[in-house]
Amino acid sequence: MDILRAEAGSCAELTGAVVVIDVLRSFSTAAYAFAAGVRKIFPVDALSDAQALRVRMPAALTMGAAGGGAPIPGFDLSNSPAALAGRDLRGRNIIHCSAGGIRALVSCRRADTLLAASLVCARATVRELRRLAPPEVTLVVTGDWIDRDGDEDRACADYMEALLRWEAPDPAPFTARVRNSDFGRRFSDDTALPAADLDCCAIADRFDFAMRARCADGYWTLDAVA
Repeated sequence: MDILRAEAGSCAELTGAVVVIDVLRSFSTAAYAFAAGVRKIFPVDALSDAQALRVRMPAALTMGAAGGGAPIPGFDLSNSPAALAGRDLRGRNIIHCSAGGIRALVSCRRADTLLAASLVCARATVRELRRLAPPEVTLVVTGDWIDRDGDEDRACADYMEALLRWEAPDPAPFTARVRNSDFGRRFSDDTALPAADLDCCAIADRFDFAMRARCADGYWTLDAVA
């Protein structure tokens, strides 16, 4: 399997098997939501899309954050994995709206296979890729911004690439890179980015499922794949 790299801006052109990575925090939060029993996640990249989908699905919970990580007024849940840890959301559907990873994910309309990933489910994502056995896979780093180095996502991509090459990497250096990334250093209890969220995200292989994205009937869905 050939392993390629890309950034969020190229998602619309990507084909084949694609893994979109967002460690801080969208796809870590999504993983914690599935661990809490959520049935299905509907990713959207705009507030208007979230509001329209909520009209069609009034029982669904809304979850997400505005640019910079602030909670969205009126949403049921923030884009916070720590807020989901230990909650019972069995059978619920979630409409998930944020920038970064979700915006990149819903841009990948040409991908044949599309997975969302973070460090907490990295090994399970690699296992799913091995099961699917595509000739090549593109790992997309979404954390690069004008004021951020994106190394939290690059660390996850490096860890997954080592696993795909049948190496046995020590997770510790990769979790340390998440904490020491530009964005990771901004998490504290005095901001909309709580330190507890960083603790939840900077764990390798906490969950034993991958997250598969599909587009059907005009909207995207994300499912946990055990």
